[in-house]
Amino acid sequence: MIFSEYHSLQALNTFHLDARARYFVEAHSESDLRAAFLAGIRPLLILGSGSNILITKNFEGLVVRNAIAGKAIIEETPDYVIISAGAGENWHDFVLWALEHNFGGIENLSLIPGTVGAAPIQNIGAYGVELKDVFHSLEAMDIDTGIVSTFSYEDCRFGYRDSIFKNECKGRYCITRVTFQLTTANHRINTAYGAIRDTLQQQGILQPTIQDVSRAVIAIRSSKLPDPTQLGNAGSFFKNPEIPAAQFADLQQLFPNIVSFPSAIGYVKVPAGWLIEQCGWKGFRRGDAGCYDKQALVLVNYGHATGADIWQLALAIADSVEAKFGIRLNPEVNVI
Repeated sequence: MIFSEYHSLQALNTFHLDARARYFVEAHSESDLRAAFLAGIRPLLILGSGSNILITKNFEGLVVRNAIAGKAIIEETPDYVIISAGAGENWHDFVLWALEHNFGGIENLSLIPGTVGAAPIQNIGAYGVELKDVFHSLEAMDIDTGIVSTFSYEDCRFGYRDSIFKNECKGRYCITRVTFQLTTANHRINTAYGAIRDTLQQQGILQPTIQDVSRAVIAIRSSKLPDPTQLGNAGSFFKNPEIPAAQFADLQQLFPNIVSFPSAIGYVKVPAGWLIEQCGWKGFRRGDAGCYDKQALVLVNYGHATGADIWQLALAIADSVEAKFGIRLNPEVNVI
């Protein structure tokens, strides 16, 4: 491993923000990670693909890029397969690899940016499927001791865009490997959420395969979300808020066209993008920081915005939504 100083992070975050790390190292194995952590440089920031982070200033510590790769089939039966993948594997590439082998369960999560290791931290989800639905277990290294532990489904305490790694264990562990249970036959085709069914019908597909579902999801996401290689962004910037059903009923009286999705018992999920659009932010631009004109949930860097510029815009959006609807939006991305 080579430690570098004053390392540019611009190519390592999908907002393309020009910030620097006082120290930087790339880890390709558990031993690399252990050596980086036990070097004792603090504060510490672990990066995957940088697709879920907003860097508002230079980082005066050690940035470790987790690049642990590799995929392995642990167990296979006529009905399911257990697969292990390194935390540094690109998530979408992993989805495509699974589909090539006709392994089902993650096709609805196609084209989500990020790495395999970041997926359980966020409990990524899209179009009616969440990471927890296919999760088996994971291995994570204690940053202070270098000891690797295994976490079960129950250990991870998954919630909506949430897990133990965003709460009690935040900043304590680095995920090294994730294991999934996918189907090998009798795949559960999930087309009820969003525009998947309409997209498939437009394509004349009445009995879709998991590959068809993936292609539909890719088409939908590509039509709504900017390519981060062309326009800096981190995908959905805010979580969809979950509010008490009674509060939603009151809002319906004031805003009859308010949109909602099912949530936990007694709660209703309201699309953050709809709330933001109702406040007039869709397509808004202040300098090089803006709100994407095709999806209000996505904040973008048009070229030379700073992380602070984007964060100030995010705060202004959240304030306006709270003023109009009484709902406080919380960021889905990590702000540092």
